Formats: sequence, C-alpha cells, structure tokens
Amino acid sequence: MARRYGPYFDPEYETLSIRINPPRVSVDNVSCKECTLVKVDSVNRPGILLEVVQILTDLDLVITKAYISSDGGWFMDVFHVTDQHGKKVTDSSTIGHIEKALGPEGYTSGILKTWPGRRVGVNSVGDYTTIELIGSDRPGLLSEISAVLANLHFNVAAAEVWTHNRRTACVLYVNDNCSSLDVDEESRLCVMEEQLNNILRGCEDDESGAHATFTVGSTHVDRRLHQMFFADRDYEGGCLEMEIEYPPNFKPEVRIESCVEKGYSVVNVSCKDRPKLMFDIVCTLTDMQYAVFHATISSDGPYASQEYFIRHMDGCTLESEEEKEKVVKCLEAAIRRRISEGFSLELCAKDRVGLLSEVTRVLRENGLSVTRAGVTTIGEKAKNVFYVRDASGNPVEMKTIERLREEIGQTMMLNVKKVPTSAKVPETGGLAKISFFFGGLLERFRT
Repeated sequence: MARRYGPYFDPEYETLSIRINPPRVSVDNVSCKECTLVKVDSVNRPGILLEVVQILTDLDLVITKAYISSDGGWFMDVFHVTDQHGKKVTDSSTIGHIEKALGPEGYTSGILKTWPGRRVGVNSVGDYTTIELIGSDRPGLLSEISAVLANLHFNVAAAEVWTHNRRTACVLYVNDNCSSLDVDEESRLCVMEEQLNNILRGCEDDESGAHATFTVGSTHVDRRLHQMFFADRDYEGGCLEMEIEYPPNFKPEVRIESCVEKGYSVVNVSCKDRPKLMFDIVCTLTDMQYAVFHATISSDGPYASQEYFIRHMDGCTLESEEEKEKVVKCLEAAIRRRISEGFSLELCAKDRVGLLSEVTRVLRENGLSVTRAGVTTIGEKAKNVFYVRDASGNPVEMKTIERLREEIGQTMMLNVKKVPTSAKVPETGGLAKISFFFGGLLERFRT
C-alpha cells in the first residue's frame, strides 16, 4: 500500500510575514515639546492595536493623542505619550523596552502574547496558581476571600479586583506559603475551590453564576477582568450601583454613526479622561470581534474624545439597532469599571502570608467597602492599592481615615488620597466632535 503524507506546515510560517517585513518602531523626543511620539509601522494582523496599547499602558504611560490607520494590510500608528507626571519619556530602560516589545523581537519571541500585566515578585507567572472569582459584591467580601486563602496557607502574591453594577470580579495569583511554588495538589485545590464558592454564593439572592475557577494561560489580567464581566453580562443591568455625580459633559457618552461612503461604523466616545481609557475601549471592541481600521484619540484637559472606524471581523458594519445598543452598553460599562470614588489607600510593607487578610479586615471593621484593588509584590516588598468608600453609601469621614492611620500606619507605609469625583467644567462648554481630525487622514485612503 502506498504511503500517504499529509501537508507539511513550517512552524515558523506564522511569523513569516513579520520576518519579511519586520515592524519599525520609533521613539521620538524631538518632534514635540510636550510629549514623546511612539511610531509603529507593521504588517497588519488581528489584535495588533490592542497589543500595542497594552504595552504602552502597562508601562504606566499616558496616551494623550493617537492616530491609527490599518487599511491596505499595513498598520501605521502614532502615539503621543507622557509619564504619570506629564513629562516626556526619557528613561533609557523604558525606551528600550518599547523598542524591544513592539519591534521584530517582540512579535517573533512571543513577548506580546505572554506579557501578564501584573508583577509577581522575582518569580515567573508559572510559579503561581491563578484563581478567577466572580459573584455578587458586598461589603467585606475581599476580606472573607483573603481570610480563606490565609487559613489554607496560601500566599497572595498579586491580585486585581474590580466591582461594577453590584458584581465583583477578581484574578488572584497565589502560591504555597512554604515552598513559594504553585499548588498542584488536587485535594488542596478542591478544598480552596469549595470554600471560595461558599463565600461567593453567600448571598441568598445570588442565582447569577457566582463561581471560583483555576485557570492556565497568560491572558493580560485587565483584559481578563473585562472578559469576565462581559461574560457575566454586567452591562445589561444599567447602573445599579451608587451613581457617581458627573459634572455636565463628564458622564460617559457613546454614539454610533455610519460612514456609508467607506463602509465603516463610527464609534464616538466622549467622557472624562483617565489612565488606560484607550486600552479599555480597544480591549472591549477587540473581544466583541470588531476590527479598528482607523482611530483618532485626543484629550483636552479633563476631557477625552475618541473616534473609531470599525467593522465586524466578518467585514460587516453595525446595521441593527440591537447590535448598536449592545456595543454602546458594553463600552459604557468598560469605561465605568475603572471609575472610583472615595479614597485610595496605598500601602507598602514587607510581604508576608496573611498581609492582605489583615489589611482588608481592618478596612471592613472600619466600615469601608473596597470598590477596586491592586496587589503587587516585587521581591520581598508588597504594594497594595485599595479604592474604598463608606459601606453605607455615605461620604468617608476623616476620623475613619485617622483610625486607619493609627491601626495600619504602625506596621506599614500608608498613603491616603482623595479620589476626585467631579471637576470644574471648562468654559469652552464641553467636548466637540473630533471627526474633523480624521477627515484629512481618511482622504488619503480613498479608492
């Protein structure tokens, strides 16, 4: 019998086009006085815009403006970025990382695929067990979760916790407190899962799929939280949580129009500017299977205005009102998930087992509810950031903050900041549509 052979596929074929036409990255500190220009030219492929924005935001860079074009199989972006203090990016290691991650080495070595977005000490993410939790939010929930993990002798090396529409989602990286390695004992994992599920389902009215799961892989943690909330359909409940009082023109507004001439749907977003806003919007569009062909991003003082020319991955535009309404709700939810009110508490201490449990217990005992939290360890140092508000819905009193300083400040560094929920509206009267920015750029791609 004649031997038959199947087709052979070279494992390096996926990166062939990138190796033939390697990405070109330029970090320019000369052309603009106020900011650094990051220019990326590359072969276009699905998800590339999200990957680029992800790298920049993970470096804590602020994107003040951006011009995106990816028609004709080529991806050309210009980002205006600053550091957290509004200054140019001059640190050589940061510039080097941008050039490496976005250049040819980043695409062919898999840096963009494995970048976790969360630092977990000196070990790799592979030394940790990843836990994903989602369920109804309530005061003291994070304290209960961290107490269970401490009692089971698990150390929380890193975590990110978000709340939205009375739901909470969190991703935790834990390891064994003795070996500092991930946990592969089935019995211990089963006990942990059972106890965490009991806590998440503690609300008698929670019938909406609260659960704890263990995951493998290296999805960016912020993107994974967006995905968890999207799967949980948090965007359908309207704004059930305590409404933040937005000044005029600061409330998130999403509009969808049609560009019939070029066959695009145009998404316009107007809201108060904040860090990682572009990431949250691009992440949501990408995970909803929409491709961004052109975009213009601009911030004017406290305002942000973003415009995206999109199509579905199958090439179709948004035709039905139901689909448009869903996109509007999902983008509004993505914007709101990072909006916090009340106070932010930044704590820095030597890392130890039970530290997160101890801190969250003190917050709960002082009547504070955690709306968002980030836990990071670098070496032996732990840095925890909590966004808190009064559990009863009233403004947080300064005497409560002083009690926290007395209880926590003795053993760790504590920095308290008031999170602004409103701002004076500029006399210009608000946001103007930014379509005129893009008009000239679009003309270049007319066929």
